[in-house]
Amino acid sequence: MKKIIYVLLCSALTYFGCNTEQIAENKVVNLYEELNDTQDPQTTFKILALGDSYTIGASVCESCKFPEQLKAQLESHFGTDYNFDLKVIAATGWTTTNLINAIEDENPEDSYDLVTLLIGVNNQYQNKPFTLYETEFPELVNTAINLGKKDKNNCIVISIPDYAYTPFGNGNRNISAAIDKYNNFAENYCISKGITYVNITAITRLGLDQPELVALDGLHPSELAYSRFVDLIFPYAIDKLKS
Repeated sequence: MKKIIYVLLCSALTYFGCNTEQIAENKVVNLYEELNDTQDPQTTFKILALGDSYTIGASVCESCKFPEQLKAQLESHFGTDYNFDLKVIAATGWTTTNLINAIEDENPEDSYDLVTLLIGVNNQYQNKPFTLYETEFPELVNTAINLGKKDKNNCIVISIPDYAYTPFGNGNRNISAAIDKYNNFAENYCISKGITYVNITAITRLGLDQPELVALDGLHPSELAYSRFVDLIFPYAIDKLKS
């Protein structure tokens, strides 16, 4: 009889001991979840735009270029309690090589919530070997991802506009074919890596029929064209920032 009581007592102690440990563990987990729930929501977002003349907004006003228009739309959407800091690394005439070098020189922090990349037209215009783009475009995409907190979901790649549909390009089909080659490579690469790719090229191919889409220099997109770029980019940007 004593042996039976002893066994039952040991079992009870073991049971309650385990339960005590489990209760303590649950309290720690619940406290951790409560702390997370009470953390202040992010109210400042950092945006980085990488590219060339299409990103810097050649021949349009400072607030007319697509990164500034995107920032303005985000501010309007989120409201006055949120702030958006925009940095642009871009210049007219830059190839993929120029952009790589500029990023290395500026050495930006890898803390951006959203990074856009639009590059390649000057590789085509300057008759650089296509193999250069095949090598350097993936390098730039990886750089964009790293600058976006090393998260590919913070990156948006934008297609190259087609300047054939401007007074400068005068409908040159060879230009369009070359732009398609670059864009097809970029799109396929992004699809294979699960990276967001936004095709704005079709908008620019309305330039000869809708001259208001072309800036006064007869070559670059106008403020209106950039606003249409943003119409396509904006939904992706919202999803990425809210996630």
